[in-house]
Amino acid sequence: MITLPLDVLLPFSIAAIALAWTPGPDNLFVLAQAAQHGRAAGLIITLGLCSGLIIHTSAVVFGLAAVLQTTPIALLAVQVAGALYLLYLAQGAWRAAAAPLQAAEARRTPLYALYGRGILMNATNPKVSLFFLAFLPQFADPIRGPLSAQFIQLGLVFIAATLLVFGTIALLAGTIGQWLTDTPRAQRAVNGVAACVFLGLAVRLLADLH
Repeated sequence: MITLPLDVLLPFSIAAIALAWTPGPDNLFVLAQAAQHGRAAGLIITLGLCSGLIIHTSAVVFGLAAVLQTTPIALLAVQVAGALYLLYLAQGAWRAAAAPLQAAEARRTPLYALYGRGILMNATNPKVSLFFLAFLPQFADPIRGPLSAQFIQLGLVFIAATLLVFGTIALLAGTIGQWLTDTPRAQRAVNGVAACVFLGLAVRLLADLH
């Protein structure tokens, strides 16, 4: 089994943590969902997003990311699917914004659905695969052995860094969200902000279509 040296893992880990903190679709998604549904929901969403990163790591290992990079129609289909899903979430959050607090509690989203939501959000973002395709090879070296084994190890480190950062975001946002949702008016405000975040992410993804 290949073990990457510390002089490779340390800068890669620092870069991964810094990238996870950089505002983007995934951490904004965690922020919005945790504020809207609570800490547990935010952590489940985080697990779903990290599970999606396994898909992207596998895509690099097996060359699927290269297919997306060279097949415009496949890339377009994935982008459109992701944007439509975000629009669907925006509509749901906006409708929830007008509901009384008791009704919102009664139809709380199941945790398994939130987990799937995280996977779908991450898996339908082809930019993550393309980023992995460009980022991981910079820290791999054929001299150390098979590149696939190195990519897997780097992918796991990236997932651990993402889990740490997104989990922190989920706990903070969930705590603030619980405090805000003590009143129906505050809850409607939180849901409205979440709807705007989802809409903004969808518009951003559609604007990048090519």
